[in-house]
Amino acid sequence: MNLNELLIDIVDTQINVEIKGLCLNAANIQTSDVFVALQGQSTHGIDHVDQAIENGCVAVLVDSQDFECSVPTIRIDNLKQHLPTLADRGYPNAKKVEIIGVTGTNGKTSVSHFISQLLSKLGVKNGLIGTLGIARSEVISNNTTPDILTLYRVLHQYHLHDINTAVLEVSSHGLDQNRVAGLNFSQAVFTNLTQDHLDYHHTLNKYRDTKLKLFAFDLLNGVVVNQDDDQHSNFLQIANDKEHSLYSIKDFEKITVTTEGFLCQLDGFVFEIPFLGEFNLSNVLAALNCVEQFGFERSKIIPLLHHLQPPTGRMHRIKNTLAWVDYAHTPDAIENAINTLKIHYPDHKIRIMFGCGGNRDQSKRAKMGKIASKLANTIVLTNDNPRDENPQTIIDDILSGIDDSFELDITLDRRLAIETAVTTLGEDECLLIAGKGHESIQEFKDKTLTLSDIEIAQNAVS
Repeated sequence: MNLNELLIDIVDTQINVEIKGLCLNAANIQTSDVFVALQGQSTHGIDHVDQAIENGCVAVLVDSQDFECSVPTIRIDNLKQHLPTLADRGYPNAKKVEIIGVTGTNGKTSVSHFISQLLSKLGVKNGLIGTLGIARSEVISNNTTPDILTLYRVLHQYHLHDINTAVLEVSSHGLDQNRVAGLNFSQAVFTNLTQDHLDYHHTLNKYRDTKLKLFAFDLLNGVVVNQDDDQHSNFLQIANDKEHSLYSIKDFEKITVTTEGFLCQLDGFVFEIPFLGEFNLSNVLAALNCVEQFGFERSKIIPLLHHLQPPTGRMHRIKNTLAWVDYAHTPDAIENAINTLKIHYPDHKIRIMFGCGGNRDQSKRAKMGKIASKLANTIVLTNDNPRDENPQTIIDDILSGIDDSFELDITLDRRLAIETAVTTLGEDECLLIAGKGHESIQEFKDKTLTLSDIEIAQNAVS
């Protein structure tokens, strides 16, 4: 494509440059890309133009700032508003991919992975985009829902490789920032709504209303909604006359708890779910209903459920020990994770290790401390991702929700805290390492460390 073709009716330019793509992140620029330089959270894209040029960009689009560099630079007023048009023109095949969107506070990653696994087992080649990265692609994204140009690029590439179905985790940030504008959503799944991201949305109602946007998309054929969540009627109402499927944990005719998971009965089938957590039973039902709505018979899907595998960092058991790593980082998720271990190991004590992220919702910290002290036997407080905040300030916020008489330990060094907890775990004790799950780095104000809870815990056992 020529740059003039890309910008027609947006800005008048006569710069004859052939381009291959568009990108908002200078670090991810590919040869012959256009770098779209916008204001970010802390820096402006023009601060990274040299890196973009070094990586092969052939032109730069800037917003209202006057700027020049060694490649053609085009100023476009209200550039951000033109992103959907630019994405569509730059990646015309993206809209040909049918998307299943999964939203909710907790469970997005698990449900998305379960849907993708079931579709694959039923012969549907599909892509998976979310918190754990982008499957079947070399494109990198650090967001649950990638920025709009990255998303269109991936979907365009999917279509070129005969992948015409994608499962996408749709975050509230992604919806609020218009990252999914114009895409071909055929289904939407709602898992649940609890407190999270109030540093961004400020109120739970605004957070909910943002997620509701997914269910108002015109192209949706059907929606899948968790009937056990108090907010489910709002999601059904906004979906209006679209086909809908409701699911509830009560759909199971029988559930037997085991130390490895559950033995379940559903529609006359008896099968094992080989991982922990009643919330995961709900996630499995979400995937089942979604794939059924996609067009497969329920009787063909249910026999596949015992083959499902949880995504990395979701109630991930450390081999040869009663220790689990989980991504739980909200009050509701912490409560569910602790209760999960109490249900599967009723005769064991529970030790939980967690912290809270810096530059994020501060109001949930005391709530998480209160829940942990109410449900667990012992607590180890440690650093999560402090980012720009003082780590001790975050710990103090958590402590404000914990009674002074409660038994706890504070070890800010997360690596040391994990190693100590794993190696001192009693035979009658379960350990929950919560907060970071699959993550492989730890963010501080002045440094970023390589750190994986799973690797540290497994090495400590070894």
